[in-house]
Amino acid sequence: MQATVDSRDIPAGTLSVPQVRVVSRGRHLPDGIVGHAPRFEEVLNRINRVSATNATVLITGETGTGKELVARAIHRLSRRSSHGMVSANLSALPHELVASELFGHEAGAFTGAMQRRIGRFEAANASTLFLDEVGELPTGVQVALLRALQEGEFERIGSSQTRTVDVRVIAATNRNLKDAVEDGLFRRDLFYRLAVFPIHLPPLRERREDIPGLADHFLVEIATQLGREFSGIDAESMDRLIDYGWPGNIRELQNVIEHSAILCDGALLRVPPVLLSTQVIAGPASSSLSQAIESSERRLIEHALEESNGRVFGPIGAATRLGISSSTLESKIKRLRINKHQYRSSVA
Repeated sequence: MQATVDSRDIPAGTLSVPQVRVVSRGRHLPDGIVGHAPRFEEVLNRINRVSATNATVLITGETGTGKELVARAIHRLSRRSSHGMVSANLSALPHELVASELFGHEAGAFTGAMQRRIGRFEAANASTLFLDEVGELPTGVQVALLRALQEGEFERIGSSQTRTVDVRVIAATNRNLKDAVEDGLFRRDLFYRLAVFPIHLPPLRERREDIPGLADHFLVEIATQLGREFSGIDAESMDRLIDYGWPGNIRELQNVIEHSAILCDGALLRVPPVLLSTQVIAGPASSSLSQAIESSERRLIEHALEESNGRVFGPIGAATRLGISSSTLESKIKRLRINKHQYRSSVA
């Protein structure tokens, strides 16, 4: 894909022409990981160091930073790569079904268990099991997971037969598990067993050098999907991409490039300013509306934290009071820079 304009191609008498920034490609790892920023180089080094081992890995970072891509890269570079990686998103599972999903069940083990079913641990034997949003793991299942990690043993629900597997676990979370440990919501021994080799993914706003390469990478992908050709990204659009705050990180960048490509009629991609209207380039009206919404959101969260003594998780936590997931609330607290600990009473 070309990202340059030759001045010899500009017709005589042209008053202005689109300026196109040369889009440099970052270093590619398996599964489309792109990056060369100093903050991201450490991530790449840690991926390469841990891949050849069987160490348990804990990947942390904000929503949309690419935690599953890193997990897949580690698996692809490991000695287990001949087997497909098995995944389980713990935040998407009803709490009462998590144990069954991980360890399986026998027919008749509980209401609705019409037949035997193997769990994700059995399915991942000799391979890698990726536990996404591990911070959402119910406390009642944490002991069983700890045993499976330490001993490689578990029982299906409704069975007394101990089963042994050889599984390498990679876990990911956007929560601060140390806070969850202090709150008594996550076992300390399980945390240390998961965090044998931690990898933290920096948010996109802290690796802006990688935005041109990532934007180029996504544009190539969407061009292939659309069956079109693009000559590059308009320089003004690229400047906006680099200046934007990216609360949704890489996932949001991918969506913006895809949306822009669908709307674009020409070969030179332009990003409509409205797609980035919530941050740096917001106009006065949209900025005022955004500030009003943010202020209202902050008041609601602070009120819920006050009523829950600063607790985010659990049946009486702020997330339950607000009717949103705990991981979503944690992200909002971090984005709004709310100190949840100040709402804890000395007798709580």
